[in-house]
Amino acid sequence: MASSTQPVSTDEPVVTVDWLYASLNDPDLKVLDASWYMPDEQRNPIQEYQAAHVPGARFFDIDRIADQTTDLPHMLPSEEAFAAAVSVLNIANKDRVVVYDGKGIFSAPRVWWMFRVFGHDQVWVLDGGLPKWRAFGHDVETSASSDKSSAATEAVEKVYQGQSVSPITFQTKFQPHLVWSLEQVKRNIEEKSYQHIDARSKPRFDGVAPEPREGIQSGHIPGSKCIPFFQLLDASQTLLPADEIKKRIDQEAISLDGPIVTSCGTGVTACILVLGLHRLGKSDIAVYDGSWTEWALQSDTAKETS
Repeated sequence: MASSTQPVSTDEPVVTVDWLYASLNDPDLKVLDASWYMPDEQRNPIQEYQAAHVPGARFFDIDRIADQTTDLPHMLPSEEAFAAAVSVLNIANKDRVVVYDGKGIFSAPRVWWMFRVFGHDQVWVLDGGLPKWRAFGHDVETSASSDKSSAATEAVEKVYQGQSVSPITFQTKFQPHLVWSLEQVKRNIEEKSYQHIDARSKPRFDGVAPEPREGIQSGHIPGSKCIPFFQLLDASQTLLPADEIKKRIDQEAISLDGPIVTSCGTGVTACILVLGLHRLGKSDIAVYDGSWTEWALQSDTAKETS
């Protein structure tokens, strides 16, 4: 398999299985398995990684390469913690990064978004993920341990304990406009300057189906609109063409000329909306990191049901 230097534009958020297969021997290409599953799915992404992954891929643990100072799940880590983790995963600023997951397109966009938040635009999601890679008949690798994964999460823990980690091969450049806080969402309810799209299912949004996390009511943030993330994917879990994504956006009367913020349950599937909108040329979409879980847990936030 020859090395490939085929360029791929950062205007396009995904790469194909064929492109990855042709590029796999490129020394500046780094592949991450960012599989993650909902609590009720009873799937263990680290065990699945050990059993089968794209050759050379490292495991990126979304739950642990995260903010250690909050009880909220997998919140964005600090710049220092992210730099320490990806340095352990052997990623430098010069590298191109491809992220995939075990469903097709589900959790990988979260890590794509994280790299972009920390100033790294040379990052893409593998369209169709590991299922499509395997469907094309490509080899997978096994590993007895999660290799660098536990070292990366240890590096994050060290940073939060005030210890130094070296060497650092990745320099972050934080892009604050891509991540929103609770306060920004509260302000936006008053000012209505950003269009807010929620990626959860319509029954959860409407408040008629339970949230997957115990103790959290369903419903939605006032003024938000619902575009369930799976509506931007086809049956094989690949990203829809631009015209079909545009049609779905238009149905909810979302204007691409105005600013947009997305949210979901805990900030994972919101990033699928960001991925789809990126395909339409919108590269400045913010994610409300705490999403509905943070919002619903506050006593002083307005919650609506339909």
